[in-house]
Amino acid sequence: MSQRVFRLAVLSVLLMGLLGCQKRPPEADQAAQQPPKADYVAPPVPGANRDLAGQRITFYGDAVGLAAALDKVTAKRFEEDTGIQVRVVPRPNSANETYATYMRLFQAKSPDADVLTLDVIWPGAMAPHLLDLSDRFQTEAPEHLPVIRENNTIDGRLVAIPWYVDVPFLYYRKDLLTKYGFRRPPTTWDELERMAATIQEGERQTAPRFTGYVWQGNTYEGLTCNALEWQVSQGGGNFVDPGTGQVRIHDPQAIAAFRRAARWVGGISPRGVTGYQEEDARNIFQGGNAVFMRNWPYAYAAANTPDSPVRGKIGAVPLPRGTLNDRSASTLGGWQLGVSGYTRHPEAAAAFVRYMTSPVVEAWRAEVGSYLPTRTGLYRDMALLKRQPLLQVVAPVLSAAVARPSSVAREAYNEVSTLYFQGVADILLGGDAEKVTAEMQADIERLLRAER
Repeated sequence: MSQRVFRLAVLSVLLMGLLGCQKRPPEADQAAQQPPKADYVAPPVPGANRDLAGQRITFYGDAVGLAAALDKVTAKRFEEDTGIQVRVVPRPNSANETYATYMRLFQAKSPDADVLTLDVIWPGAMAPHLLDLSDRFQTEAPEHLPVIRENNTIDGRLVAIPWYVDVPFLYYRKDLLTKYGFRRPPTTWDELERMAATIQEGERQTAPRFTGYVWQGNTYEGLTCNALEWQVSQGGGNFVDPGTGQVRIHDPQAIAAFRRAARWVGGISPRGVTGYQEEDARNIFQGGNAVFMRNWPYAYAAANTPDSPVRGKIGAVPLPRGTLNDRSASTLGGWQLGVSGYTRHPEAAAAFVRYMTSPVVEAWRAEVGSYLPTRTGLYRDMALLKRQPLLQVVAPVLSAAVARPSSVAREAYNEVSTLYFQGVADILLGGDAEKVTAEMQADIERLLRAER
């Protein structure tokens, strides 16, 4: 068993025990751009002092939706309690664009970014440009999930503090499954297809634009996440094995998985799904125009806001399997907070990270935004579990978690992932799966050989 697979197994066991058991198109949800609601009141800064009052830092936070609103609210509260001024800059929606933006800042050794939100796959590549936070967070670091903390430790340097975990769920309309006689949500992709087709046909009698299944098919990192789940859940393994480094894409199981997804386009999914990112899928599902959706935890809270048309009508379960003998697969994601090595105010930046990753803020974000905490103690908080039901179903989804191969690809991961999602996008648009997967495999093998 590879070290990464072992770490994921440890994470799954830990949480099961604790629980007791990027660009958006113009039509994207305009409500996501509204200012924070007045009733979003961030918790006070624990042990706040004003020793660094007057210093100014820049925080690259989330770009849209509730996450952006919560960033502004917490930054404002931090300013009020500490006197440290925080300029919140929304990062690009696309992870790929965010990565490129950060690397440009690092190459210029720019002091204009102090605190950065970092995808779980980035610490290895960005470590040379980030402060070592080991000494500053000696007390807090052990309180975070070990697998994420270890992911953020590069050559003995803790370069980022875990902030929230991301694993995708299959969201579904409970009311529509009942209406059409389905007693439970789908457990295999074939079941999802049949249910989605049946409900789509029925609902289109009165709602012509209703669709069966929405997901992230745009040509970006989100498609890598979806495609990895299709491939693994079909028995095809990871596209680069984290233990051996072997590339596995031109493979019967992977090809079958990609062909199935291509069949969805224009069938149970809109043709436009090949341009969808997370918010596009959420906008359609939350608007009451889809029965199934693949998305991250934040979508649960968004779909249950008081003004949501589907409030109280949705459920969340692990993503389907290829067959009953296969496994469900959920791409492990999550975001961390790091401090740029070129900041002029390292202590102020570290203080902001300490607040944003504190138990009170992680619990508050979990409750109001369904962001999964990285602090293990919060999964034992029964009051929090009651207030946020999604946390009660996290364990089986995390037990299906699969990591993208950033540990083996390291600095080349961004290029490897780009080759992967571009190839899958070609198949979704009608490309020959046999030919395209052969080219994908050869290109990625050539790239990894050059890197070694």
